[in-house]
Amino acid sequence: MKTETIAAIATAMSSSGIGIIRISGEEAFSIADQIFRKKNGKKLENIQTHTLHYGFIYDGEEKIDEVLALFMKGPHSYTAEDTVEIDCHGGVLMMKKILETVIKYGARPAEPGEFTKRAFLNGRLDLSQAEAVIDIIHAKNQYALKSSVSQLSGAVSNKIKKLRENILYEIAFIESALDDPEHISLDGYGDKLKAALQPMISETEKLISSADDGKVMTEGVKTVILGKPNAGKSSLMNLLLGEERAIVTDIEGTTRDILEEHIRLQGINLNIVDTAGIRDTDDIVEQIGVNRAKNIAEEADLIIYVVDSSKPLDKNDKEIIQMIKNKKSVVILNKTDLEQVVLKGSLEEETGEKVIPISAKEGIGIDLLEQEIKSMFYHGDINFNDQVYITNVRHKTALKSALNSMEMVMESIENQMPEDFYSIDLMNAYEELGTIIGEAVEDDLVNEIFSKFCMGK
Repeated sequence: MKTETIAAIATAMSSSGIGIIRISGEEAFSIADQIFRKKNGKKLENIQTHTLHYGFIYDGEEKIDEVLALFMKGPHSYTAEDTVEIDCHGGVLMMKKILETVIKYGARPAEPGEFTKRAFLNGRLDLSQAEAVIDIIHAKNQYALKSSVSQLSGAVSNKIKKLRENILYEIAFIESALDDPEHISLDGYGDKLKAALQPMISETEKLISSADDGKVMTEGVKTVILGKPNAGKSSLMNLLLGEERAIVTDIEGTTRDILEEHIRLQGINLNIVDTAGIRDTDDIVEQIGVNRAKNIAEEADLIIYVVDSSKPLDKNDKEIIQMIKNKKSVVILNKTDLEQVVLKGSLEEETGEKVIPISAKEGIGIDLLEQEIKSMFYHGDINFNDQVYITNVRHKTALKSALNSMEMVMESIENQMPEDFYSIDLMNAYEELGTIIGEAVEDDLVNEIFSKFCMGK
């Protein structure tokens, strides 16, 4: 079936050194041949694949720009179709002008993500690899980037395909035995299936548990800094940011509203919020800030509780200690450069949490804080040699459904149910895993996934 030839600007819509216009489809070469001329004025003949040509883009006799044109014949291209990429000068007006010319001579504007969607539909990428493309573009730290590159190279796909292969083998055996009981016996098969399923269940559980690390990689950690007024919350915020963003004074209650920033710490993105100091106050504006701080703390993934070591704990501290109960928390004993009234051991006993002494003013102890946060949110050392991290909520949901089906098979074996019960649940697991790599997924889901891509990808 003949497909339309599509085109789009593949680089950012801003002034830059180079801009790229991508053309993909059966007419890509013929369209390029109409608008591209070599320096000597000749048109291209017998274009060789994966060759780069220097020349000019013309609209009729109007010379538009000096360019390099890269020609790639399918299936050895990103979309597995004939593809041309025009490298032009990176002015926004110039890129738009060349795109308009390409469309004038036969292409149509690509939809968001349509190039990657064609790569998926043409079998060059499976769905999990296609989703990794957008993850690479949006990666905010080195771990997220490495995980996405690993997924693009097939790390997730290979794990899922192996699981499906093992499940399908068992389904085929059961169906064959049910169809031909005279030659294939199911005697004692329940125990054999149980032994075969256990490593599959373990592998699936391992993938699901990796999603916690994956979520941290991609979304970051919602972090709230709590403490009494003038405990050093804003000073800590500025130290972590490496710049003076929060106002710091000796006057209590300086911070009256929330201040949110994004920082990268030991490979983790912290979406960090500095809040108003927690205390009873008659100041209406300050009280609004205190209430907001309490509400945000309820939803936080991590609370950093800052204690002024030079002042004794009071009822406001008691309230904060209750707030951090059953929450992931780091307790900071600040102002250790001053004479200490609150000691590390007593604060650990009071809070039940590990206490890290620091001096935000002197920049002492911050490295220990960074290491502690990393150890709290990453389970062991992060590596991408043989470990796969699930970073996509859709993948995690499918894995949980597959795991549930496999556990139902184990339950059926325990209850000595007929073998066709095993087959039904095994097929459910097989199909759920298949949705991760794009086997038998609905068109609406595919369209929704690729609609989130940028126009030229």
